[in-house]
Amino acid sequence: MTPTDAEHALRALDEALALVSRDPRADDAAGGLHRATAWPKAREAAISAGSGIRPRTHRVPLADALGEVLAQSLDALTDLPSFDSSAMDGWAVAGPGPWTIRTGAGVLAGSDPPEPLADGEAVRIATGARIPADTTAVIRTEHSRESGTQLHADRAVLTGQDIRPRGQECRSGDLLLPAGSLVTPAVLGLAAAAGYDELTTRPRPRVEILVLGDELLTEGRPHDGLIRDALSPMLGPWLTRLGAEVTATRRIGDDPAGAKALLAAVTDSDADLVVTTGGTASGPVDHVHPVLREAGAELLVDGVAVRPGHPMLLARLGDRTDGRHLVGLPGNPLAAVSALLTLAEPLLRALAGRRQRPRYTVPVQGDVPGHPYDTRLVPVLLTDEHAVPLRYNGPAMLRGVAAADGLAVVPPHGARDGQDLEILDLPWVSGGCFT
Repeated sequence: MTPTDAEHALRALDEALALVSRDPRADDAAGGLHRATAWPKAREAAISAGSGIRPRTHRVPLADALGEVLAQSLDALTDLPSFDSSAMDGWAVAGPGPWTIRTGAGVLAGSDPPEPLADGEAVRIATGARIPADTTAVIRTEHSRESGTQLHADRAVLTGQDIRPRGQECRSGDLLLPAGSLVTPAVLGLAAAAGYDELTTRPRPRVEILVLGDELLTEGRPHDGLIRDALSPMLGPWLTRLGAEVTATRRIGDDPAGAKALLAAVTDSDADLVVTTGGTASGPVDHVHPVLREAGAELLVDGVAVRPGHPMLLARLGDRTDGRHLVGLPGNPLAAVSALLTLAEPLLRALAGRRQRPRYTVPVQGDVPGHPYDTRLVPVLLTDEHAVPLRYNGPAMLRGVAAADGLAVVPPHGARDGQDLEILDLPWVSGGCFT
């Protein structure tokens, strides 16, 4: 087969995969299957579910707060800087020059308060050192010259130059950051500078992963109808990058004992979010829906009009304020990724008190086939100018997303070359959460 033939065959396969579905309007008219939730509304439902939760808070050392969200505003505990200091290595001078150089050691950062300067006097000073009283300005070393005991300036000296005045950045009690701000490395530095040893934050949402299925191998090559478990190695790190604390990953079988184990896991878990893989459809060993009914869960999203990942779901396990939810991922790997980005990520960001990611669009390179009714999520590589769709984007494939920077949101009926498409960033490309 020539490369051109191969391209045509892959495109035809891609289009065929996109078109496999029922017409949701026919389902409604026949009184059969429910109408799947539209993709944007599914994401809104996930955000709403996480936003109405009574937040947990804790007080932790600075280093442990990284990646969490401030539960209280960050207010300055002191003036910054807390004293007048030198912005440069050079000379502190008083009055007009030339100046007589003070004998002895200069003024260093962290040293005892220096003696005041007399008019016409200069003393060597280091960056960050306390400014002597009666100083007019600091002259940078490279802008000065010494002549015996005299100091001369090579350019005009302005009053207050290269002096950081006390309170230049903030005064004690000033609001530095509001509650709800993400604790980044820069925030840790600001908090330390402002005098904090601990911060009050919202802890990371706890997540437990339940991998369902009897056909999954944990090592070796696929054989005899068995396949490797691709989701367990992927989901834990992915959810961690989304800001979650993954407390456990467990495997549960498809037999009746597995159904009982799933019910026990769902009802007994103390995780904020239970993530299941597979079992969300209506097959003979798909236990998620029956277990959720038995557990008294409330289905918030039961199927989404998106490809891949149509049978994903979101359920509330407890009451409306205790924050326990379940996201059911389809068993196919790329479908599971679709469900992560559609339901799990916006839910986790809301549970953690984090702002949702800013939305942005990129023009797509080339035509992209669409589904007649559903949104499609297609792995793309981002260049300086375009989103380039990647091949190997079937529901069971990971080859495309492993090379991708994000997933493009393709509307029903597809997109034309150059059309702007929303991009869902992958967490390791966009920076993700600090861990």
